[in-house]
Amino acid sequence: MSNTRLSSVLLPLGVVLVATVGLLLLAGTNPWDPIKLIVEGSVGWPPFEAGSAAKVGDTFMVWVPIALASAGLIVTFNAGMWNIGIEGQIIMGAIAAAWVAREVSIARPALVAATIVAGAAGGLLWGLLVGVLRTAGGVNEIFGGLGLDFVAISLTTYLILGPWQRPGVASTSGTDIFPAEALLPSFADSRLSLLAVIIALVALVGVWLLFRGTLYGLKLKAVGRNRPSSFLMGIPTNRYLLGAFMICGALAGVAGASQATGFHFKLIPTISGNYGFLAILVVLLARFRAFWVIPISFFFAMIAVGSSRLSLRLDVNPTLGGVLQGVLVLSAMLGLGWAAYRAARAAAGGEGGR
Repeated sequence: MSNTRLSSVLLPLGVVLVATVGLLLLAGTNPWDPIKLIVEGSVGWPPFEAGSAAKVGDTFMVWVPIALASAGLIVTFNAGMWNIGIEGQIIMGAIAAAWVAREVSIARPALVAATIVAGAAGGLLWGLLVGVLRTAGGVNEIFGGLGLDFVAISLTTYLILGPWQRPGVASTSGTDIFPAEALLPSFADSRLSLLAVIIALVALVGVWLLFRGTLYGLKLKAVGRNRPSSFLMGIPTNRYLLGAFMICGALAGVAGASQATGFHFKLIPTISGNYGFLAILVVLLARFRAFWVIPISFFFAMIAVGSSRLSLRLDVNPTLGGVLQGVLVLSAMLGLGWAAYRAARAAAGGEGGR
């Protein structure tokens, strides 16, 4: 990786560290304590110490949907599409997986596989709908995606309060716990599912290979860079855009399935955890590179899991975790802007020297 690219990743991390320390000092809090608590609440202290299996498991199971959604978004972003509807695709994947978990009774390995496939199918179809609205109806993918997000959220609430309501209970806390046979296999006394982690890693590697060594990935990039020219060159642009939405939707759907059957063990109104929106920030920070998604999304997962301890152990609002994420993203955008400015100046200097 070039020094410019490396600095575009490391600079934001340095900025967010300095900004965090400054905010905590202004609040009259020792800056070290909240950072230590976030690490302690997410991976244990010292990190990955003995007895921290439950914390590590939770952090990895939050990392999985963020990583899967990020892998999908790399595809649609390279196709030039802002797939804001990824939240709805995660939710529809969770709903499809929940239906299989509730209604299908087969051997556990087959049932677990069926929930994952159903999740992928639910997200794929919801992503395809966004693509159809974009290509056939001329509806901007941002507006179409946001609209379908609200539809998916409303459908979740309807199912929890209606057909899938717990007997004798009118509550939005969620459905009944799924049968044990439908849950992702977990590791030791934690929620960590090695199967889910492997699926996320395979997805990231697959996306990396897609844009590194396949003709499909090259054409998809061409569509994203210049759609009219790609069409004139004979590339079926609408078909490639639909394919990008389908790939992204399928990965987001698997993320929803992992949330439903591997983390919450039921369908809840906030099943997506806003991880789709968070994945957008991760991909922007990673500059669409699959490798950097792994550590960056894990960092966000640590904040999401560990920040809940701030209000328990310190007189600090747990929303500080969101503040840290926001500062990190702002720093990343500034870093990207600075890199683009330097590249533009270097290009202008090169032309001027001719």
